[in-house]
Amino acid sequence: MSLRILDRLEEIIIAGLMGAATVITFITVVHRFLVSVPALYPYLFGINFGWSQELCIYMFIWMAKFGAAYGVRTGIHVGVDVLINRLNDRWRKGVILFGLAGGALFTAIVGTMGAKFVIELMGTDQVSPDLELPSWLVYACIPLGSYLMCFRFLQVMWAYIRTGELPHHDASHVDGIETSEKAPIALGEA
Repeated sequence: MSLRILDRLEEIIIAGLMGAATVITFITVVHRFLVSVPALYPYLFGINFGWSQELCIYMFIWMAKFGAAYGVRTGIHVGVDVLINRLNDRWRKGVILFGLAGGALFTAIVGTMGAKFVIELMGTDQVSPDLELPSWLVYACIPLGSYLMCFRFLQVMWAYIRTGELPHHDASHVDGIETSEKAPIALGEA
């Protein structure tokens, strides 16, 4: 139950950040063009969107950190398994477990170093240039995203030990579209 909540929260964070960044960027671009219209200039010139680029950059960084954890959980994270798939089952399992453990160790180290950095920043008055957000808030994505990714590596490793299956993403499957013999396009046969 609590893992489902974490899964949904992860998806909501990613989708929310992506949607908000898209809307902010769209509004900023539309504003930039509309402010050049003489009739609208007096109304729009006073609206400052100088902060929007900085905010979108931070949102995309947070998105990337949480998106990487989502990728590990769902099996869409970048991985090259051509050589691994050619190994016999015993060696293949060992190499996969070693890779998952290495991923967990690496992300735990990055998360710990990030947490140390964020804690040090909390003791300063450093703020971001345009938004004047506390810098520790901006950089908090490093430990949070890295620890979540570490957890996802451990979760995948545990599931692989128990079932022998890795999460796999089927690029041809789209949620909400049913495939049948009557719908050959959905099956990719058209």
